[in-house]
Order: sequence, then C-alpha cells, then structure tokens
Amino acid sequence: MEELQSLILSTLDKENTIPDTGKLTNAEGKQPDQLALYAALNSLALKEMIVYDALESEIWTLTAEGKEMANTGSYEVKVFEAIPSGETGISISELQGLLGEAAKIGQGKAFKNKWITKKDNRLFRAVESVVDQTRLDLEAISTTKTHPDKKVLAELKRRKLCDKIKLVSYSVSKGPKFSLTIENGEWKSAQFKKYNFDALGVPPSGGHLHPLMKVREEFRQIFLEMGFEEMPTNRFVESSFWNFDALFQPQQHPARDAHDTFFLKDPARSTKFPAGYLERVKRVHSVGGYGSIGYGYDWQIAEAEKLILRTHTTAVSSAMLYKLANQEEFRPAKYFSIDRVFRNESVDATHLAEFHQIEGVIADKGLTLGDLIGFMNTFFGKMGVKDLRFKPAYNPYTEPSMEIFSYHYGLKKWVEIGNSGMFRPEMLEPMGLDPDVRVIAWGLGLERPTMIKYGIDNIRELLGHKVNLAMIQIH
Repeated sequence: MEELQSLILSTLDKENTIPDTGKLTNAEGKQPDQLALYAALNSLALKEMIVYDALESEIWTLTAEGKEMANTGSYEVKVFEAIPSGETGISISELQGLLGEAAKIGQGKAFKNKWITKKDNRLFRAVESVVDQTRLDLEAISTTKTHPDKKVLAELKRRKLCDKIKLVSYSVSKGPKFSLTIENGEWKSAQFKKYNFDALGVPPSGGHLHPLMKVREEFRQIFLEMGFEEMPTNRFVESSFWNFDALFQPQQHPARDAHDTFFLKDPARSTKFPAGYLERVKRVHSVGGYGSIGYGYDWQIAEAEKLILRTHTTAVSSAMLYKLANQEEFRPAKYFSIDRVFRNESVDATHLAEFHQIEGVIADKGLTLGDLIGFMNTFFGKMGVKDLRFKPAYNPYTEPSMEIFSYHYGLKKWVEIGNSGMFRPEMLEPMGLDPDVRVIAWGLGLERPTMIKYGIDNIRELLGHKVNLAMIQIH
C-alpha cells in the first residue's frame, strides 16, 4: 500500500490534481488494483492528506455466449442456414442433431422474425435471405461498449448475451494536510493506556424477527385459519416430470432451458413415475386428449427424467393433486405451501437465484374464475392489502390465467405480486380427476407482498439500518 500511496502523492505534487484514477499507472505502465487503490485513498483521506470523490460510469460487455455469437453468428441465423432452400426442408430432430441446444433458442427467434415456417414437423425457409442483426448489434457493443438503441440492449441482456458493468474510479485533489511524507511509525514507541480485557461490554439490545419471516408466518396463519392443509415441501430436488411435464408444460418451453433451470449432475435422472399416469401425460402432450389437440411433438421420457432444483412449488401441487385424484372417493381439498424455489437467474437488483414462493390450490366441483378473484380479495384483505387489480396472462398449465397487482403507496405505482389461474383439463384429467372438478391456483413471491405490506421505510426500521430499495424489491 505504501508504494501506491507514494504514487498518488507524487502524482498530486506534480499535477496538483488527479482528474480520473482510471488513467493512473505505475512505473511499469500498469493500472493499480481497484481494491488496493481504494484502501490507499481511504487511508490518505483519513489523514487529511487528500480529498477524493467517486466517479461512476457504466459500460456494456458481452457474455461468453454473446462473444461466441459475435464471432460465429446468432442462433436464429444458424437455424435459418441449416434449413435447405427449396421444398425439402429439415425435420426438427435433424436440426437439433446439427445445432444441439442452439436449435431450440434459434427456432423461436427465427419464427418470431418470420424467417421460417413449420409443416408436418418439418421446418422450411420463408424468405430467401436474412441479415444477422443480432450479430451486428453484438459486434457494435463489443467495439463501443454500448449501443444507441436501449431496447436492443435490454433485449440482448434478457437473452443473457450482454451485461452492464459499473466502473468506479476517483478524482483526487490535495487535502489540508497534504505532504509527500507519510507518518513514519512513531506510534510504535508511543505510550498507550492499558486495555482492561476483564471489563464487560454494553449488553446488546434484543433482536427482531426478519420481515420475510414475519410475513411468512402471517401468510401461514391466514391459510390455516381459512381451512387449508400445508403441503410437504422439504424436497428441493424434483424431476422434470413433476416440475414441468405433469403441468402440461411442453418440453421445448424456454423455462426448461439450462439458462433458466438448475440441472443436477449426480444423480442426473429419476425413473420413479406412476407408469399409467406417465403414458397419459405423454399422450396429451403428443397427440392431445380431453378436448385438446396437444402440442403435436415427439415427447421424450429422457427429458422428463432429468433432475432439477425445483423452479416453483407447483411441482408439489401437481403431486398432491395426483394423490387426491387417486383416493377412493373425491373430497374437496385446499392446499398451501411456503418454501424456497430456485431459478438460474443473473443476480441483480430485482432477481435472485433463490427466493420464497407461496403456493395455494383449491380443488372442488363447480369452481369459477370469480371464486379465484373473490378468494384473492379476501386473502389479501386479511393482510391489510386492499387495492388489487387482475390482468389476463398466459401460463402453460392454467387457462384462464391472471397476474395480480397491488398499489404500493410508497413507490406510487402498481406492483405485480403474483400469478394465478385455473388448472387446464390437460393437466387435471390425466391424473384421474373427474372432468367436473375444477382447481383454482395461485403463486406469490413472498418478497413482493412483504414490500407491499410493510413499505420500504418500515422494512428499513425493522432491519435496524439503512438499506437500498434494490435490496428489497426482489422477485
């Protein structure tokens, strides 16, 4: 540190100020380590030898996947180029054999761009040629560290092809006690008052329950008061079958991609499925049934066997509903759970790789969407949250589906706090439930209702120190 301090002081002595430490180099022409630089500046500032201010800037950089696309081309263009021109086309399985994981992602973008069409499980070109705009945008970001179109940056960040990095440097000027000489260690021979190691410290004040735990228990008590049964959620590892397939979520769905899901390496698979139920799920995905035409693809048991960290507690709900369907006599049921789920997210101000989900289902004959809306109003009313709005949405396993919003008076805007809907017949009837049985369901991130209920100021008070809003507004 002394060498770095000397560099700072000698540079100030020659130039009077250092406008930007990002351009500061040592005798070998190397920039100092940021942490070491900050420690040196802080030490000198405490001695009033210098005064410094932080300079913050942002640049955009490509991820490893983004760099690969900038060098070799985007997945959507690779898909287009892999499809022969003319009327022969290529089968989806052949394309996946050629491109692997890139095929799934590239197909979606190519369909969205209207570059390709599909017929009889084969893909065909819909245009003669394409421009790889994604690659051009990535090359521009690699060169300029930004892009003039903010929407392009947002889209590429969503695809995890680029990311924003904050750069911190400092402007430095001389302090009131500026000197080229740093204290010489006279403290080593100074006389200090003896320290009494037997003295008792000040007793610490009592702690507080964490806001999340307070709201978690409040939710739990509301569920129990309303006659719900708590589901067993002590299994974080689930098979893709219960987490996705049993919910009528297609095997090509983006949420099942490695970019969104944590897959286990060892053990990597499970084969413990009810055989008859497995076949019914396979059939409804592949060719349909129960009034549905299905998804029309070749369902693979290898995909269903993959073990993952559960992405939602709906995996538990699907197993509980299957158990309910196979009782001797159907009885209405109300289930709930509050536990951790896992997503392969890039951690930022609004996302974590692990968070808490509140899950609830009601199974009975004759239920309607009105019952779901009425229950949500009653449920949140017990939490003191009165202002709710419902917005139509899409989920693979519910129809109709609704997003739930509440007005946050601290943020002065509507904040999404959950998702809900009625489970589809394609999910329920393969389990063995009577066609007259309806199931209303909802999932809430525990962190969002916590912020709605307490507000940022109250959460700061409960935590006992100042926190940034970005630390609270997660999932």
